[in-house]
Amino acid sequence: MFVILSVLPAGKAIVSRQFVEMTRTRVEGLLAAFPKLMGMGKQHTFVETESVRYVYQPLEKLYMVLVTTKNSNILEDLETLRLFSRVIPEYCRVLEEGEISDHCFDLIFAFDEIVALGYRENVNLAQIRTFTEMDSHEEKVFRAVRETQEREAKAEMRRKAKELQQIRRDAERSGKKVPAFGGFGSTGMSSMSSGSIITDTIIEPEKPKMAPVPVRPTGSSKALKLGARGKEVDNFVDKLRGEGENIMSNTGKMPSLASNVLPPPVNVESVHMRVEEKISLTCGRDGGLQNMELLGMITLRVTDDKVGRIRLMVNNYDKKGVQLQTHPNVDKKLFTSDSVIGLKNPEKSFPLNNDVGVLKWRLQSTDEALIPLTINCWPSESATGCDVNIEYELQEESLELNDVVIAIPIPSGVGAPVVGDVDGEYKHDSRRNVLEWSLPVIDAKNKSGSLEFSIAGQPNDFFPVNVSFVSIRNYCDIQVAKVTHVEGDAPVKFSLETSFLVDKYEIL
Repeated sequence: MFVILSVLPAGKAIVSRQFVEMTRTRVEGLLAAFPKLMGMGKQHTFVETESVRYVYQPLEKLYMVLVTTKNSNILEDLETLRLFSRVIPEYCRVLEEGEISDHCFDLIFAFDEIVALGYRENVNLAQIRTFTEMDSHEEKVFRAVRETQEREAKAEMRRKAKELQQIRRDAERSGKKVPAFGGFGSTGMSSMSSGSIITDTIIEPEKPKMAPVPVRPTGSSKALKLGARGKEVDNFVDKLRGEGENIMSNTGKMPSLASNVLPPPVNVESVHMRVEEKISLTCGRDGGLQNMELLGMITLRVTDDKVGRIRLMVNNYDKKGVQLQTHPNVDKKLFTSDSVIGLKNPEKSFPLNNDVGVLKWRLQSTDEALIPLTINCWPSESATGCDVNIEYELQEESLELNDVVIAIPIPSGVGAPVVGDVDGEYKHDSRRNVLEWSLPVIDAKNKSGSLEFSIAGQPNDFFPVNVSFVSIRNYCDIQVAKVTHVEGDAPVKFSLETSFLVDKYEIL
C-alpha cells in the first residue's frame, strides 16, 4: 500500500509515501498510468487494473490517490483515504502545490500514524495530532550533552579563578610582590575575599607567555585558555556552542557527564531495543503530590531479515501499578499469559529498518511515596531579604540520576545571591534570573543534599522550582530479558539501551 498526493492532468506526485518495499520507478509508473485510467464524467471513487486498485478523492485541483492490491477491503481503503484527506488541512492552510511541498514532512509523519506495519491504525484526527507533537528523545539527549559541556567549561574556569585567588592570598600573606593577572590590578584582586561568589561573569586571567605557539584551526586549544583582556564567560560559552562536542573531548580533564549517562550504542546488534521513560510531575511547595504521570515504551528495530521472526521475553517486576498496552499487531493473549511479545501471525516478520513501539505503559498517581526525588524549598524572611534553604532526597534508591539541575528563580535587579553551604556546584544566570544547582550524580550513596543562600526578595519569588535529570536506569522495573526465534526458541543476540528523562518536574 502507498499513498500519493498528486496534481492532474500532469500526473505529478507532490507527496508520496510507501508502506511496502517499492522502487521509485514502480511508483512513477503506477502514477503515470492513473490519469489514463480515469474516465471523464464518471462518479467512481476507484479504478482497477489487472494488479492494483486506485482509490482516489478530489481535493480541489489535487487528487489524493491510494494504491492497494485488488484483494484489499475496499470499504477499509475508502475509510483510510478519508482519514488521509482530513489530515491535509491540519497542516496546510490552502490546498496548493507549494503549500503542500512546504509541509511534506509533517504530512508524512501524520501518514505514518495512520498506517503502521502495513495495517491501518485505529486512530482519529485528535490522536494523530497528539502523536506527531511528541518530543524527540534524540533532541533532548543532544541538548543535555551540549548543556553539560557548557556547565563543565564554566566549572573549570571557576576552578582556575579560585586557584588564582589562592595564589594571590598566599602571596599577600608571605609579603611577596603580588602578581597582576591580565588586566586585573592589585586592588581588583585584593577586593575578592574568601567569601566572594564566582558567577558567570568571571574575568579570565592571562597565561604567562612562554613562546609563540601557532594557532590550531580546530579551536580545541581555546577550550580552557585564560584570556588576556578579561573576557566574560558568556562570550566564551558562545564560542563553545559553535565548536560542538569536540570541545571537552580534547581537554582530557573533564569528560562529559551526559556522555557517560547516555552513551551512543557502540555495538548495535541486528535486533536493537530502546526502553524509554518520561516523567511529568508537579508538587506543592508545602508538600503533596498534585500529579505524576510516567510514560514508557519499548521500541524494537530489526535490521536483518534473518532475525525478523522473533519473540521478546519481558520481565515485569513493577509493583507501582502501571498500565500496560501492546501494539495492535502483537499477540495480546501470549503477552498476558507468558509476558512474551510476538506478532499475532507468527509467519510474519517484524518490519526491517523501522522503529516499532511494541509495548508501552503508563503510571499516573498522586501518592507521595512514588515521588522519585523530593525537593524541599524553605524561604524565610530576614532583615535583609530572604534566607533560602533547599534540600533534595532520593526516595527511589534503585535509581541513579545523572546531570541533575535544580533551577531556583531569583528576583531581578537585586544582584547575585550570597551562597553559604552547598553540596555540588551552583551557577547564577543573571540573564534568566535563575540560580542553577548542579549535582553530577544522585544515587543511594548520595541520596540527600542541601543548598543555602541569602538574597533580597519575598518567599514567593523563589517558585516554581524546576528539576531536570537523565538516567540509564528506568523507574518502572520493566526490561527485555531474552529474544528468541519463533521456530525452535533459539536465542537471538540483541542490544539494549535504557533512558529515564524529565518532561516536566516542578515544585509550585
